[in-house]
Amino acid sequence: MTIALVILAAGKGTRMNSDTPKVLHPIAQTAMLVHAMRAGAVLSPERTVIVTGHGSEEVAKAATSEDEAAQIVVQEEQLGTAHAVAQARDALADFDGDVIVLYGDTPFIDPRTLERMIEARASFDLVMLGFDIAEVQPRYGRLIMDGEKLVEIVEYKDATEEQRAIRFTNSGLLACNAKVLFELIDAVGNDNASGEYYLTEIVALANARGLSATAIKCDEAETLGVDSRADLAAADAEFQTRARNELLALGVTLMAPETVYLSADTIVGRDTVIEPNVVFGPGVTVESGATIRAFSHLEGCHVSRGAIVGPYARLRAGTELAENTRIGNFVETKNAQIAEGAKVNHLSYVGDASVGASTNIGAGTITCNYDGVMKHQTTIGENVFIGSNTMLVAPVSVGDGAMTATGTVVTRDVEPDALAVARAKQDNKPGYARKLFEMLKAKKARRNKGA
Repeated sequence: MTIALVILAAGKGTRMNSDTPKVLHPIAQTAMLVHAMRAGAVLSPERTVIVTGHGSEEVAKAATSEDEAAQIVVQEEQLGTAHAVAQARDALADFDGDVIVLYGDTPFIDPRTLERMIEARASFDLVMLGFDIAEVQPRYGRLIMDGEKLVEIVEYKDATEEQRAIRFTNSGLLACNAKVLFELIDAVGNDNASGEYYLTEIVALANARGLSATAIKCDEAETLGVDSRADLAAADAEFQTRARNELLALGVTLMAPETVYLSADTIVGRDTVIEPNVVFGPGVTVESGATIRAFSHLEGCHVSRGAIVGPYARLRAGTELAENTRIGNFVETKNAQIAEGAKVNHLSYVGDASVGASTNIGAGTITCNYDGVMKHQTTIGENVFIGSNTMLVAPVSVGDGAMTATGTVVTRDVEPDALAVARAKQDNKPGYARKLFEMLKAKKARRNKGA
């Protein structure tokens, strides 16, 4: 079956109290809209139409960054959900297939649920998605069923007491043939207190025309919508719980699961150990058998099998750790390739650099990669010993088997097997410390007296 996605992403999200369009607020470091797009992408849609409104340029940029083929349409006035879907009409004018309507602020729809909606379409003209609420709430429209047939959707304020007691409620998602959907939308009116065109009305319209409608059920958590900062926090917490449980099931050890923060695209191999208070930003892959120690922060990096990171380490974008590498406490790396068995154990910064196999980087080492305008590369060979407190002023290279003395400032290339020593001669001045302290104390006393 040929599928098109229509994702509604026009809302301002007034209760978010933000200049950022609602659907671009992140859950697990990824915009809500992108979560919805990825769920729908599992169906391999022929087309994806994003209906934008508030902040349309920003929303369009995010959507096309995820799927460059996504079509962007603008709902100039927000006149209801049926009006929003109607904006996709021209983009789907020549489309012959089924439309699934999703919401950019409903990020947790399970792709398997969407597949069940498509399966139900084989037997019904219109398929709605619903869920059972745990307790009676006025927020949702009630799905009035007669066996498998969906008779109508009744908003809580319009429902009878008997209907209000119904727990099966509307999520807003639907599947329908494109031509039929737009014909039904044409018949939707706005004779209501809000003067808006509601998508829910198409159920009664479909039944009146002799079409068949049904509703399938999903877990309430899948339909969690985000309308406020509190909702956003709850949604992020829900994602984290799911993602942590998935890692545990895959054989990853989380020593304190509730303290580990994951991004939507975090990949961790089995038998990896993650200690407490670790944060994964976007773009992180950790292979099997690695160890990420407490209070480390990783983003845009790749950690190979057997590597140990942290505690208190920061791996930034472009970091590549080969097998059995060691990145220790208070070490920061950026755009750095660390070869097999190399160690950067303490209090160092390695940026725009390559470090060869089995090399040891001493404490306090800095690759001085930025001259205020441009970044420069540092190349360190294999089996090199970089002494503590070495400054490597890039661009510079250190050959295989070389060594730098403690406190050296390296400003030119070091040949293989050479020892680089570059530090000022020490000169001890007898009695100068006492004289200097006396002078400074006298100066301070004069200053205090004048004050």
